[in-house]
Amino acid sequence: MKDETKLWLEYADENLQSAKVLLNSMLFNPSLQNAQQASEKYLKAYYIEKGIRLQKIHSLSSLVQTLKERKVFVDISEDEIDLMDSIYLVSKYPLGSVLPDFSPDETICYECLDIARRVGESIKELL
Repeated sequence: MKDETKLWLEYADENLQSAKVLLNSMLFNPSLQNAQQASEKYLKAYYIEKGIRLQKIHSLSSLVQTLKERKVFVDISEDEIDLMDSIYLVSKYPLGSVLPDFSPDETICYECLDIARRVGESIKELL
């Protein structure tokens, strides 16, 4: 495995661990942000390892779609992708016009942590 890939996986693991710590502290927005970032970094680690041009985007939908086109499948549903993509901006910026149809809470955080964990496991198996 490339050193750069290992570094991306390490950062993704740290984001996932941070999301757990933040959730335990009832800090929902930063927990969600870290869960989304973990998922994004796991996916980008695969891109790096396989020499796929890295996209400077935060959309899990775009990242996963590129992998599907290459017959690479990650353990995340379309609904889960939509959820993770919907939290990126609102977890970072309090923009009322882009708020999703939910308020961050413990349940959503646990769901997003599980998604990020499964994405990480899928990517690590593929590598």
